[in-house]
Amino acid sequence: MPGERNTNNPELIKWIDEVAELCHPEKIFWCNGSVEERDLLTAEAVGKGVLTELDQSKLPGCYYHRSNPNDVARVEQCTYICTPTAAGAGPTNNWADPAIMYAKLYSLLQRGMAGRTLYVIPYLMGPPGSTMTKVGIELTDSIYVVLNMRIMTRMGQVACDQLGDSSDFNRGLHAMLDVNPERRYICHFPQDNAIISVGSAYGGNALLGKKCLALRIGSNLAQMEGWMAEHMLILGVESPSGEKTYVAAAFPSACGKTNFAMMVPSSEYKGWKVSTVGDDIAWMKPDAEGRLRAVNPEAGYFGVVPGTNRQSNPNAIISASRDTLFTNVALTPDRDVWWEGKDGPPPDECLDWKGDPWKPGFPGKAAHPNSRFTAPMVNNPMLDPAANDPAGVPISAIIFGGRRANTVPLIFEAYNWDHGVYLGATMGSETTAAATGGIGQVRRDPMAMLPFCGYDMGDYFRHWLQMRKVIEYPPRIFHVNWFRKDEKGKFLWPGFGENMRVLQWIVDRCHGRADAQETALGWMPQLKDFNIRGMENFGPEQFKKVQRIDSQEWQTEVVLQNELFIKLNATLPKELMFERELLISRL
Repeated sequence: MPGERNTNNPELIKWIDEVAELCHPEKIFWCNGSVEERDLLTAEAVGKGVLTELDQSKLPGCYYHRSNPNDVARVEQCTYICTPTAAGAGPTNNWADPAIMYAKLYSLLQRGMAGRTLYVIPYLMGPPGSTMTKVGIELTDSIYVVLNMRIMTRMGQVACDQLGDSSDFNRGLHAMLDVNPERRYICHFPQDNAIISVGSAYGGNALLGKKCLALRIGSNLAQMEGWMAEHMLILGVESPSGEKTYVAAAFPSACGKTNFAMMVPSSEYKGWKVSTVGDDIAWMKPDAEGRLRAVNPEAGYFGVVPGTNRQSNPNAIISASRDTLFTNVALTPDRDVWWEGKDGPPPDECLDWKGDPWKPGFPGKAAHPNSRFTAPMVNNPMLDPAANDPAGVPISAIIFGGRRANTVPLIFEAYNWDHGVYLGATMGSETTAAATGGIGQVRRDPMAMLPFCGYDMGDYFRHWLQMRKVIEYPPRIFHVNWFRKDEKGKFLWPGFGENMRVLQWIVDRCHGRADAQETALGWMPQLKDFNIRGMENFGPEQFKKVQRIDSQEWQTEVVLQNELFIKLNATLPKELMFERELLISRL
């Protein structure tokens, strides 16, 4: 029955009793993950005004949620890594003493769920039965969190069954309190495999399986246990002959990560298929043969909505067409949703993400720039058949890429694993108009992990370097840049489905079929090795421009890389300084 306890695990029961004594909830509801439970909780959420039912003929199983206007995104300034010493967290994280932070959080949590329900969410990060899968338990007073976690994880009885009587589970405690930014803390305790989040009800701050466990705690576990927790998509590409190749890719925000994970190849590539294993997170571990294998620990997509349409990402549109929760988009009078960049004209009138009337021409956006859809991955028509394989998929290539208007070519390959780690460690992306720091400034985001690495980043780089010793057949490492512009400020590369041309060269390199030219940056394709057949307004001259290496620009780039290296000086591996010196000598 929904709500009844579904385990006799003594450690789990003891911990829940302790939390209940601290937080004083009115009742405790144990989640089992059933459809009956989903329907019950959804109806309750609609009745309480937490969700609004959308037009079920247009969007079956879909609902709308509007968050507190002060609670719409991840809050890096409120996110802490609580290790015994500040050195353990490193200079790129906010550090707090565990004892002091526990005392502060327990003070805030005293009677923090009074009059509310405490929901017990057992969940798996990773496919059931996989040796890479981790069990998490989230305790929350948010029904919205429960319904999101049901989509994003394998939630319910399946997790209790995998846990059994073991005490090896992540303890996650989330309480909304009064959603006050002054009392908002997202705290990670790696030594205890624990997370406590208070004062927020927004996705990444409240869905504790996602960034908190899968990356910040996960990266700590990975370092200790000899695997890799990465902010990477995983996709499969199948040639017309049936050859299947899997790649993982790390892109910072606003660099087309979900679009690449769900890419529809251009018309030139009839017979080629791209499939999605995951769009955001990859857990990777060497198998018995020494090949790196990856699983997507998630079961759903928590995607940014604005700009998503049938041209930019048709499969995301299909994925979000049923059984989906929409957060902070606009709501139309006929109970449909709208956002900037959606297909078709804007509505004549609607309620914006704050619930205020909005019409075309009104100041401000109808949908919040960070508005989201939470959709089950089973909705994705291009879901890879091995997405739930407990063994994971074999990774042949790792791709790094940022948003750079100049300097960085469209595609090049690292000379070796250490060089590839250097490329990932120095990856940068230019800020957009919506970001702080001004337009066009390069923000370093190593491996796209800067906000998510749960320990010292210098030690994180060292872990990458040491993994080479246990990966007998390492993936090749590549760097891409879809965003290079010409002297008039126009993009040189069309992107979207044409990115399949870059992916084809990467796949051919992995299988030893494509030649490459040695350059100062790495191995680069010559025009004869790169398919530009059938491209409009892109010929040999454009290829030369998009691949150009400007020695002056790169000398500036090397100097700019110093900012991060100096910050991490105490633990920065010497191998990366050596790779930097080699680059300087080649330039």
